[in-house]
Amino acid sequence: MTDSYQGLPSGRYTVQAQESIIFGQPAEKAVVNEADRYGAKRVFVLSTRSLGQLENGPLQRVIAGLGPRHVGTFTSIQAHSPRQDVIAAAYSARKTRADLLVAVGGGSVIDASKAVLICLWLGLESTQAMEPFHSGVEAGIRLRIDPPDHPIRLITVSTTLSASEFTSMAGVTDTQTHAKQSFSHRLLVPRSVILDPAATLYTPNGLLFSTAIRSVDHAVESYCSPLANPATEALSLQGLRLLARALPKIMADPNDLRPRLEAQFGMWQSIAASAAGAGSGASHGIGYVLGATYGVAHGHTSCVMLPAVLRWNAAVNADRQADLSQAMGAPRQPAADLVANLVRNLGQPGSLRSVGIKREDFEEIAQRAMAYQPVRMNPRPINGPAEVKEILELAW
Repeated sequence: MTDSYQGLPSGRYTVQAQESIIFGQPAEKAVVNEADRYGAKRVFVLSTRSLGQLENGPLQRVIAGLGPRHVGTFTSIQAHSPRQDVIAAAYSARKTRADLLVAVGGGSVIDASKAVLICLWLGLESTQAMEPFHSGVEAGIRLRIDPPDHPIRLITVSTTLSASEFTSMAGVTDTQTHAKQSFSHRLLVPRSVILDPAATLYTPNGLLFSTAIRSVDHAVESYCSPLANPATEALSLQGLRLLARALPKIMADPNDLRPRLEAQFGMWQSIAASAAGAGSGASHGIGYVLGATYGVAHGHTSCVMLPAVLRWNAAVNADRQADLSQAMGAPRQPAADLVANLVRNLGQPGSLRSVGIKREDFEEIAQRAMAYQPVRMNPRPINGPAEVKEILELAW
């Protein structure tokens, strides 16, 4: 009987512990409705300093909508979600006795807010206390994240297109080692996600479009992943199709909400495949090093690495890349060229030089990259730092 299964796709499709995705509604209205639905009485809001300085932006409207249920705000979360920001935010939330967190912002805010949940669940009060709980700790040392009964949860209002709100993983930077670390638990995924296209109107084009390329990266690498399957492939291609169509329209008419919502659907579909288990590849893995160690903006890592990784991988997956070209509307052109053209047309950096990386950095980048699972899961096997440097040369 077992022999009859040979050659069949085999794997696992992970369903996230997410209850609702609300789209095409004002964020302030949707947040209040979700707080009502969950019976929340004390809502703590997390965001960034830049959003906090607006006069009537999405953060201010959400706070106003919450009225007396709003018990506090933390707006000091920096890029790449440093551990110290997580601890500071958790301290502030703990003092308010919050029963619901709301994150308003992009990937760094949302990842940090997920990590704040862990600190609240487990009573962690220092950056050192977080150490035993991330995925990079040796098996004999790592401790399990074990939430209490009825744990505090998170809802999000997205202002970028990075899609952290659709995963149960929090990427947090240890500033002592300059390494990006992963904290995971199924209840870290936001209980509700609010996709209000108007909430992206205040996001600078550079940030919006760079995070959009991050979502393109999710779609491309999940489709090309060895773990892709018929259930994830459709999500990856639909996400790429929506993003490729919507982003030039946003560039042409920044005030039109329709393509912004279409791009939000695109980022959702793109990350859904990865979150289900399709995974990612070398563009993501090398990008973790560029971000955590060299301070390259989250979305820019995909802008500079994805075309190079596609070119390096083409020797083994040209057929898959042809499907990507079809989804982007130009089946006769190489997928790497299409992505590079999209990056350029959106005004984003397209090379390592343009984001401040020097050739003398290649050795450290290559060594550090091999520690990240996406590099080890690349569709064309990467056998060591020398081959990472081949990709870096293509991105130079």
